[in-house]
Amino acid sequence: MKHYDYLIVGSGLFGAVFAHEAAKAGKSCLVLEKRDHTGGNVHCETVEDIVVHQYGAHIFHTNNKQVWDYVNELAEFNRYTNSPLANYKGELYNMPFNMNTFHAMWGVRTPAEAQAMIDKQRAEIVGEPKNLEEQAIRLVGRDIYEKLVKGYTEKQWGRDCTELPAFIIKRLPVRLTYDNNYFNDRYQGIPIGGYNVIIDKLLEKADVITGVDFLSDPDKYRAMADTVVYTGTIDSYFGFCFGKLEYRTVRFESEVLDEPNYQGVAVMNYTDRETPYTRVIEHKHFAFGTQPKTVVTREYSTAWQDGMEPYYPVNDERNGALYAKYQALAANEKNTLFGGRLAEYRYYDMDKVIESALALTATLF
Repeated sequence: MKHYDYLIVGSGLFGAVFAHEAAKAGKSCLVLEKRDHTGGNVHCETVEDIVVHQYGAHIFHTNNKQVWDYVNELAEFNRYTNSPLANYKGELYNMPFNMNTFHAMWGVRTPAEAQAMIDKQRAEIVGEPKNLEEQAIRLVGRDIYEKLVKGYTEKQWGRDCTELPAFIIKRLPVRLTYDNNYFNDRYQGIPIGGYNVIIDKLLEKADVITGVDFLSDPDKYRAMADTVVYTGTIDSYFGFCFGKLEYRTVRFESEVLDEPNYQGVAVMNYTDRETPYTRVIEHKHFAFGTQPKTVVTREYSTAWQDGMEPYYPVNDERNGALYAKYQALAANEKNTLFGGRLAEYRYYDMDKVIESALALTATLF
C-alpha cells in the first residue's frame, strides 16, 4: 500500500488548498472525503445547463489581494455583485440597509433624514441591551428590526430574538448611500463554470477517495501517512468525550421551473417569521444566465441532528467552553493538524478559509 506524506480528511476549501500547496512542495497527499463528491459545501451541480450551488449561495468576496490572485490563477471569475432583496410580506427592500431601503420604508430622500429616523427609533432602548432584540433596535431602530431582522433571525436560530444573547449581533451595517452592493470588499465575483473548477485544480495532484469516513477506522487510515490534516468536526474526532457541540443546519428544496426568470435576482431573503424558508436562490443569475428554464432553491434553517450536515456553530458560552476543551486536546495530538470551519468550530467566509490554509502551509513548506 502506498504511503503518503499527508492524509487530508475532507476535500473542502481548507483541505484542497492544503493538498495543492503540499503538492507544490513535492509532498504526496491522500484526500479522504466522506461525501460522494469533492469540494465540501462549495460543490456545484449542472442542471438544465445552469450551475447550481448545491449547499447554498457561495459568493466569493475578499479584501485580501493575495487570496484574490490565488483563486484567479485557478479559475476565471465573473463580475457578479451581490445585491439581494428582502421580502417582508410582499414588501421588497434592498439589502444591505441603505438609502434605497430607507426610502422604500419611510419615504426619506436624504442621508440626514434617514439618520434622524434611525436615531429617533434607536433611543427606545436605554441602558445595556439584555437580548438580541434590544441590541438590534439599539443599532438600527424598531422599523428595520421588525421588518428585516426579527423574523429572519428567529428562523435562523429557531428561537425568539428576546431569548437570544445580544452579542450575536455586534453590528448591523447601515449605509447612507444608494448602494445595493452587499459586500464592502474590494474584490467580488463567482468562478465561471462554478467552484468545481477551483476544487479540481487544487486536487489534481493528490490521490482522492470519496465515500470514505476516516472516523470509521482512524487507525487504519492514519497508518497510511506521516501526518493527518483533519478538517471534520472536532468533537467527533475525539469521540464526543466532553459532549457534542451544537450547530444549526440548512435544508434545501430545489426545483426546475419552466420559465426563464422566476424572481429577477439571485438571492431573495424572506424576513417574516411566517414564511417557513429563509431565502430563495435563483442560480442562473449568479452567471447572468439566459437559459429557457430556471432552477430555484428554497433554504430552511433547522436544528442540527446526527446525520445532518453541520453548517453554523452555535456561538454561545456553553459551546465556546466546550470547544476550548477539544481545542486543548487537539493541541496535544501528535502528527495531526486541525483546520477549517468544522475543526475550528467557527464560521468562515471562503477567503478566510483559504487564508487560514495558506498561513498553515507557509509554516510547513
